[in-house]
Amino acid sequence: MNAYVLAEMTYPEVEEALTTTELAIIPVGAHEQHGPHLTENCDGMLAERMAIRLAERLYPQALVAPTISMGVSSHHMNFAGTIALQPSTLISIIHDMVISLKQHGISHFLLLNAHGGNQSTLSVASTELSQKLGVNIYYAKTTASAKEAIKRNIHSPLFGHSCEREVSEALYLAPSIVRTGKLEKGSVQEGRWRNLRPSSPVQGFYTYDEMTVNGCIGDATQANEDIGKEIVEEALDNLERTLKELISTAVKA
Repeated sequence: MNAYVLAEMTYPEVEEALTTTELAIIPVGAHEQHGPHLTENCDGMLAERMAIRLAERLYPQALVAPTISMGVSSHHMNFAGTIALQPSTLISIIHDMVISLKQHGISHFLLLNAHGGNQSTLSVASTELSQKLGVNIYYAKTTASAKEAIKRNIHSPLFGHSCEREVSEALYLAPSIVRTGKLEKGSVQEGRWRNLRPSSPVQGFYTYDEMTVNGCIGDATQANEDIGKEIVEEALDNLERTLKELISTAVKA
């Protein structure tokens, strides 16, 4: 299948692609620790690989913009190598990318995010920049919509970071970033973080080392490529269907 990937195209190729392109997919990741078994570029890599597969499905209406490979990761800073952006910095980067691509005639944007710590910032970016720049900016977590596949395959009570779900996705999309000989179960410890999680009546900031000694949650030893494929493909089905409806509705309007 074909996909328009901006970083791999010459400007005449881009000019031709823009005759049919309506949507720019901006992969958004992070540069942060993922325990002993995933590399620190994991989120950016997964976002980019998902974006390319989605662009294949939406060809020739979509192109993949360059990946934003750092994100809001201050909660991981106590682990070596993590690089964190301030939320305002991430919004500024998105602003400049969108205003540039708008000048080239694109009016729909998807912020395809692979890092949970970015979600609240992307919500603000979508609300603020859609109105300010006069474009349609959507945001999505890469595989969050794969609810059935996750329900069938992921059984840890606490998962979502370097766990069996994320490692399975990596084994399917980017196996080179997985240290298969070093897979570990999350070394979770008790603490105030339990009262600050999204499921709690109160939410707030905590550092990841308060929750897990080795930087992982869930059980990566249960990961496999087949699980990753099931989750990724269900998510892509849902993203493809929804984006086609959004673009079609906007065109008709």
